[in-house]
Amino acid sequence: MTTTTDDRLRSALDSLLDGLPPRRVSGAVERLMMHYRGRTPTGAPILRDRADAVAYAAYRMPATTGAVSAALGELAARLPGWSPASQLDVGGGTGAAVWAVAGVWPGERRVTVLDWAGPALELGRELADAGAGPRGTSWEKERIGPGLELPGAELVTVSYVLNELTEDARDAVADAAAATGGAVVLVEPGTPDGYLRVRRARDRLIAEGMRVLAPCPHSGTCPLEPGTDWCHFAARVSRSSLHRRVKGGELPYEDEKFSYVAAVPATWDTPGAAPGRIVRRPQQRKGQVLLDVCESVGQVRRATVTKRSKDAYRAARDAEWGETWPPAAGPDAPGGPAAGAVGGGDAPG
Repeated sequence: MTTTTDDRLRSALDSLLDGLPPRRVSGAVERLMMHYRGRTPTGAPILRDRADAVAYAAYRMPATTGAVSAALGELAARLPGWSPASQLDVGGGTGAAVWAVAGVWPGERRVTVLDWAGPALELGRELADAGAGPRGTSWEKERIGPGLELPGAELVTVSYVLNELTEDARDAVADAAAATGGAVVLVEPGTPDGYLRVRRARDRLIAEGMRVLAPCPHSGTCPLEPGTDWCHFAARVSRSSLHRRVKGGELPYEDEKFSYVAAVPATWDTPGAAPGRIVRRPQQRKGQVLLDVCESVGQVRRATVTKRSKDAYRAARDAEWGETWPPAAGPDAPGGPAAGAVGGGDAPG
């Protein structure tokens, strides 16, 4: 997401909170987070009224937008020169993915946000108006579940919503997104459960004739063993004052961990997926760098890059969790960081 877009969103959120009792907002945030951390789908909208929608937007929207922006940035890297003329945001609520798309691909486009929570849609429209957000967006109330049918769109975004749905509803969303004929980007929290939801949706997109462009360098079976490992990445986002107050954190930023998949119809003429992707934090050793890379052949391999390969070693030392590997210009060229990706901890990527 561009700095200008990020600033506009934060300004709109600050205006929204102006005059609201901090204790009331903090209490609503704590209740909502308990719902989002739960493992049982509610089968109903979590954002019940305006207070819920305001609390969610203030606390979660910057991080959600940052994560979606990072995922979209990887799709953009695999589709150079492409910009979607239309976006369909399924379960989009307050419109985080709409802001993210506007930051990655500036310009006018036809945008439709579908959600079953009326208060979230109303707030999303208000935020877009207050923050000079994407104009001409259609905010439509729609139940997200079995039997879902979606209109055609060049880009379909589904972010941080599958956790709220039953398994049948999740499958329906993936199938309906694949049927739109456009690119599909699906983002979930970077937890083991979030990864499993993305993995299941990924399988369904492939079964419907789509090809994965990111983060996977292939459209085969994910090589990670569920229950022992999971694929996730991170986007660094600034914490708001509300965020710091609720969490009691002192750092001005946090790393939002997320899992995602970006796929396009197999009929699209594209450069294809990356040659490989670094799926864990690179490990620096004396005279060498260890990289865990998911490769196009459908396996995760430990790559050891030593000083003997001077240029490759320099690129490996600069490499970050989430980047493609080898770098775009080949193994002897330095690589640049992936959009929104940051170094992570020792947890599997």
